[in-house]
Amino acid sequence: MQSPVPNIVATIGTRGSPLALAQAHEVRARLARAHAIDPERIAVRTIRTSGDIIQDRALLDVGGKGLFTKEIEEALLAGDIDLAVHSSKDVPTFLPDATWLSAFLPREDARDVFISHKATSLETLPAGAVVGTASLRRQAMVLRLRPDLKVNVIRGNVETRLRKLAAGEADATLLALAGLKRLKMEDKATRIFEIDEFLPAVGQGAIAIESRRNDDRINAFVTRITDPDTEVALTTERSFLALLDGSCRTPIGGHCRVSGETIHFRGLIISPDGKEWFETTREGARGDAAKLGTDAARELRERAGEKFFTLFGGA
Repeated sequence: MQSPVPNIVATIGTRGSPLALAQAHEVRARLARAHAIDPERIAVRTIRTSGDIIQDRALLDVGGKGLFTKEIEEALLAGDIDLAVHSSKDVPTFLPDATWLSAFLPREDARDVFISHKATSLETLPAGAVVGTASLRRQAMVLRLRPDLKVNVIRGNVETRLRKLAAGEADATLLALAGLKRLKMEDKATRIFEIDEFLPAVGQGAIAIESRRNDDRINAFVTRITDPDTEVALTTERSFLALLDGSCRTPIGGHCRVSGETIHFRGLIISPDGKEWFETTREGARGDAAKLGTDAARELRERAGEKFFTLFGGA
């Protein structure tokens, strides 16, 4: 006898990459546990985004990181899905007025990793070696540490990038440790960078849930699984980002650590060639998260001057 179709209580929209699906299913599992329901009652719908389709150019050349969320947000606004699951670092600085980030899962390790079959670290790569990455931030930070290296664009999901590395398209690459952990591939990391030596992207390691502001049922549904510390950290980081740059054309790093009632933030802006950078830190009360992030961004904007952002394609 055929099993009855479960009564669907919510539909999740996500990209179709293995990592995106792993994140969507983690959200589904947490929601199911929190509400004591069968996970099958929460549907997962894959949506192909422009960022998945365009693989031969850097994101900054074709519209920025919003290409990974645009079609999913359109489905959310149209009511085709009830909530969207994103990697927080892929979420644009500014969302449509009708949506908001309604929940965050506990943050995974935010650090970057170095991967190579030819060297044990970025420092031991030979001069002229090629580092493949799609991230302008990673490019800039690699060149700051090793101006004698070359950086080429490598796009694609985690598995695709690792295949390209194995095929010799680059001598090394850099990825987020969080993604490798969620895919149970952390053994692929040759070396893990510490936060202080290689500042992560804003939101790195955090899974965000986007929903419609006026959807009280879904907002109450997802709030049950939100992690308060991650929400505070992302509030700080995204406030920092908002005042600096709404796109991915200026390399920006930012990371907030939450310790009880205190937050510790570090932010960085850097030129794409890694030759010029400005960084700052903040410490304060978690209730002042947005204020601290904005204040840090204001300091860097004043120190760098508007010429910095004009030269390097910023806001």
